[in-house]
Amino acid sequence: MPPKQDSNNKVKKRVRKSITMEVKSKILKLKDRGYSTSSIGRELNLSRTTVQTILKDKEKLLTALPSVSSNSTIIRKRNALIYEMEKLLYNWIQDQTQRRVPLSLDIIQNKALSIINTLQNKRGENNSDETKCFSASRGWFMRFKTRYSLHNIRVQGEAASADHVAAQSFPGILKEIIESGDYSPKQIFNVDETGLFWKKMPSRTFISQEEKSMPGFKAAKDRLTLLLGSNVEGDLKLKPLLVYRSENPRALKNYVKSTLPVIWKANPKAWVTSILFEEWFTKHFIPEVKQYCSNNNLAYKALLILDNAPGHPVRIADIDPQIKVVFLPPNTTSLLQPMDQGVIASFKAYYLRRTFSQAVKANENDGMELRDFWKSYNILQCVKNIATSWDEVTPNNLKGVWKKLCPFFFEPSESSTSTDQPNVDEITTDIVHLANRLPDIAVTTDDIDDLLSSHSQELTDEDLIELEAQVQKEALESQEIASSISDSEKELTLKKLSVAFANLKNAMKIFEENDPNFERSFNVNNKICAAYHCYQDLYDSKKKEAKQSRIDSFFKPKV
Repeated sequence: MPPKQDSNNKVKKRVRKSITMEVKSKILKLKDRGYSTSSIGRELNLSRTTVQTILKDKEKLLTALPSVSSNSTIIRKRNALIYEMEKLLYNWIQDQTQRRVPLSLDIIQNKALSIINTLQNKRGENNSDETKCFSASRGWFMRFKTRYSLHNIRVQGEAASADHVAAQSFPGILKEIIESGDYSPKQIFNVDETGLFWKKMPSRTFISQEEKSMPGFKAAKDRLTLLLGSNVEGDLKLKPLLVYRSENPRALKNYVKSTLPVIWKANPKAWVTSILFEEWFTKHFIPEVKQYCSNNNLAYKALLILDNAPGHPVRIADIDPQIKVVFLPPNTTSLLQPMDQGVIASFKAYYLRRTFSQAVKANENDGMELRDFWKSYNILQCVKNIATSWDEVTPNNLKGVWKKLCPFFFEPSESSTSTDQPNVDEITTDIVHLANRLPDIAVTTDDIDDLLSSHSQELTDEDLIELEAQVQKEALESQEIASSISDSEKELTLKKLSVAFANLKNAMKIFEENDPNFERSFNVNNKICAAYHCYQDLYDSKKKEAKQSRIDSFFKPKV
């Protein structure tokens, strides 16, 4: 046994030596920013045990790595409030960059001062001499960039506005690309990310008002990121990519995530990173497009149009020669990007209407107050509502949003500005009616408009503080849940299936015996039977296996 242990130690040492000092430096920095060992492993393409092994030698690495050592020394000696401010500022910069918001040095300096003042007021602490002297100077900013490895951040003199000139000329350039590649409207795709505050309520509801006094994390600030997309024809809605900050939330315990109606991914900030996007492109987009082309008797090829978000790596253009990737000109997303021209707005309106509909149903049928519904609403219900709301987006909506980017696919008589956007106004009216059916709530159309637009607004200082607290909390919960998943796996046993079938048959019998419209009950029963046929197959398979195992037991040799 000892020789085997020595061998294992030698292997671990070889692993540590094979990793460059630069990678080790990145591991320590990511860990310092709140990333879990699993997240670091995925980010740097390392195993979790390798990351843990390196982190165990942190103290030795601090003295061996100049950049990390100086950073960590500064962290220990510098004012704790300034250190906390820098962590939140880094999150804010990354969030702004994810949303393609240009930043200037003045904007970053003002945000740094705003965050540190908010932290000071929140904690009720007296300013230390160092905090009083902190002015967010240019020298501080340069050191901050080094500490957080923001070498590639582009800080402009002032925020760039939408480029109307590039937006006018690009459709002509794109037309030439489409014609040279002989792409049909079925083979041209666009995807775009959007944030979703999945538990947020209008500011007029008492839930939103009570949040200010509720202890702990405000769930209304809990945000996820979605990647939504389709083709020009509007007949292929890509399976949504969902990025959440927790890999194993309690509501999804023991569910096989690959069977969810979304592509489930996680990282501490709930962002679509370049690594996640490349994985989505390779493992999901390419197979889905290949299957779609085969089903529609099309040559396997596609044109994917993207904006210049930092999570969209240029290198994906070289992964598959049959998939051509074209990037929109900078600062034209709001003017040209199809998903940004009404699809995402419609989806969010559908999502909010569905959430309010469920709240009203819980109140009217079960007497559940909005407060209790809001507390019980979890990420699993959110996933279901995302899938259903995405299904509600119509092919006409998906097709209409391409008129600005690809006007050559549409007849001149069709309006170049019509994108089915009025549909959002109709949905908003429905939401107002639903919301006002709840007791003690008075919501207007303006309240709903403000709520829908808030998903794309920048994070406030309070948002940053609350989200950072949630990251730390859910990282611990995720580890606890991951370690206990194997203890209570979900399973559809023969007994459970039998009970379910009996309940379904009883329900169908009630329809048949009490509905005077025989055709209606007959059609419903047929549809129900067809719908659960997959479970009947599973039952038959399990029953056959059980019977076979009992027969085999008779032929076991006696000991």
